[in-house]
Amino acid sequence: MARRLTQQDIARMAGVSQTTVSLVLNNRAEGAVRISPETRERVIRVIKETGYIADPAARRLAEGRNRILGVFTYEAVFPATSADFYHPFLVGIEECTEEAGCDLLLFTSARASGRRRRIFDQDSRVRLADGCVLLGHTVDRDDLARLITDQIPFVSVGRRDDAGGPVPYVGADYASAAGALVRRAVALGHRRLVYVGAGTGAESWADRHRGFLDAVTELGVEGVKAGGAPDVDAVLATGATVAFFEEQADAVTFMAAARHRISVPADLSVVTLGSATRPVRSDIDFTGFLIPRREMGRRAVELLTGVIESGGTPQELLPCELIEGSTLAAAGPGAGPRPPAS
Repeated sequence: MARRLTQQDIARMAGVSQTTVSLVLNNRAEGAVRISPETRERVIRVIKETGYIADPAARRLAEGRNRILGVFTYEAVFPATSADFYHPFLVGIEECTEEAGCDLLLFTSARASGRRRRIFDQDSRVRLADGCVLLGHTVDRDDLARLITDQIPFVSVGRRDDAGGPVPYVGADYASAAGALVRRAVALGHRRLVYVGAGTGAESWADRHRGFLDAVTELGVEGVKAGGAPDVDAVLATGATVAFFEEQADAVTFMAAARHRISVPADLSVVTLGSATRPVRSDIDFTGFLIPRREMGRRAVELLTGVIESGGTPQELLPCELIEGSTLAAAGPGAGPRPPAS
């Protein structure tokens, strides 16, 4: 599928700035900015030649309000320890906000008694923005409830359970991706599978575990759980031939600890359910899936423009891309990890 043209593409082909394209599309000028008839005609010609169609919601948003979209992050997103995971979300958010002709405002200051960030306190400035994208592994339910009650436009990146009402979100379809990986393992002859992770707490973990459980039940194979930590003895004691790790960083830790006892995937196959959310150094080609982080960031902004303009509670799950990897192999005769050392 061809990539959708953006205002940045039109600007590059016309030899002008993205701001100029936005002003031409909205038939307006800003402050001291004056667009010559020749420049305007050049932009319009490129638009006609390429068949570019501006996002109606973005155009409506650019015609009013403060033209500021907020981003509230429950975890720090700029330090090196977090940047690898959050960076694609932020790239998508920034790209789509620029295409809408808006500015981004990053909210970081509100705290509750020195603990983790909260949207609301006596100095909360969330209303400076026309609407807000929420980003974080977990989102405070009291914050969600107040956003809903106060009718502040927002969209969460990540599926969220109701919080006094339905929550607008764009998430990843973790349940379907986990189920697809279970089916792939069963097709390779695996009949006893172990899930390594909490499986509860954040909605993203619950969705992964639900997809795993639904698939093993549907296929009539045995699915067991080995707690929330990557304990080598606990995993091997299950007798499973394939381990599904909720957190990729835990899979890296497990394989490092077990390298003298088993071979992956000859003795035990390993599947990871998404990208690492904690910093980890590894060049292992895991079988698993990719979270569509950049697309989620973009779609969050697209949905937010609609919420600001027309209200509503959009809820979408985007598909995850499966990765073939090299850590899942067929379960041959007698396959399975050796029992823990005595």
